[in-house]
Amino acid sequence: MTATPAEEASTDPDWEYAPLRIPADVSRASAAVRLSLHAEFGGWELARVQGFTDGTRRVVLRRRRSPGHLPLPGISS
Repeated sequence: MTATPAEEASTDPDWEYAPLRIPADVSRASAAVRLSLHAEFGGWELARVQGFTDGTRRVVLRRRRSPGHLPLPGISS
């Protein structure tokens, strides 16, 4: 059994996690562009992707904790 992002965040002080859900109506290309922008400008990297049969995707981003990082704008978890 794997740990949830909240459990990982509480046990790993070096990383912060941002769990996201991408709706089924968002194309793969559009999702890739959005995630790339967050990687480029927010320092996030892809930690995990889980696809569901209804077409939605659960994505977990992570980045090293740093006092200079801003929260993830425009994406609700």
